[in-house]
Amino acid sequence: MTAAAAPVAGIPRLNEITGLSTDYLNHFSEAIMVLEMISAAPECVEDFLAWEPRSYSEHFAASRFTDRHAAITAYRAADPLVRESLDTLADIMNTMLMATREAIAADPTAPKALALAKRAVTGLKPMVSRAAAVINGNEPLVCSARTAPQNAVDELFNR
Repeated sequence: MTAAAAPVAGIPRLNEITGLSTDYLNHFSEAIMVLEMISAAPECVEDFLAWEPRSYSEHFAASRFTDRHAAITAYRAADPLVRESLDTLADIMNTMLMATREAIAADPTAPKALALAKRAVTGLKPMVSRAAAVINGNEPLVCSARTAPQNAVDELFNR
């Protein structure tokens, strides 16, 4: 991996190798946390149903992150392969969360909805860890594939 083209030294929470921030992963971690809570607190379903996917840039544009503009600039200047790897993982996580959201929205009280929430959490947690490794420059790059998000959803639903 190459160093980010934009200077990131001295900008808190931006990895100096990749120019990316793990703060983006909070967007996914929050959805995962709500999914984990649904079985014990069914009223959390509404919080999960309100979740919307966001790209890296969209996340920071809407955040209170002090250096949000620097984070977006550094993302755009990051090594394209690193960015593509992160974007592929984010696309997979977004697709899985949206499919889970649609299934739960159809009948939030169904036992299948709770089982699906648990399966989604089981599949998403390792992806968040892998995305963190990409952001921190510790993960081999993910091959981009147009079918990767759909494959993840198919696996989630055992198709």
